[in-house]
Amino acid sequence: MPLMSFRGAAAPALQKKSKNTPPEDTGMEASYLKALGEKQTPVTVKLVGGESVRGWIEYYDTNMIRLTREHSPNLFIYKHEIVYIAEDSGRRGRL
Repeated sequence: MPLMSFRGAAAPALQKKSKNTPPEDTGMEASYLKALGEKQTPVTVKLVGGESVRGWIEYYDTNMIRLTREHSPNLFIYKHEIVYIAEDSGRRGRL
């Protein structure tokens, strides 16, 4: 009787099917930030330290965003310092 290896030769029904994990980067960040900037959509940016700042995104690149604000200095914010960016639904146009 020939010897059979059980490693890698399991029947398809016995093999574990791994779930596809969602990609960490969908590639949609740039197009979303571009749309926010073109429309000058008011946003709230929540920072890692707990502070929230409001304005609109004038410029962005792979490492940071420029948040333009009225009556306050404009800010360059590194993306690793951002928890989230939320659109301000209560207001339209520039702040």
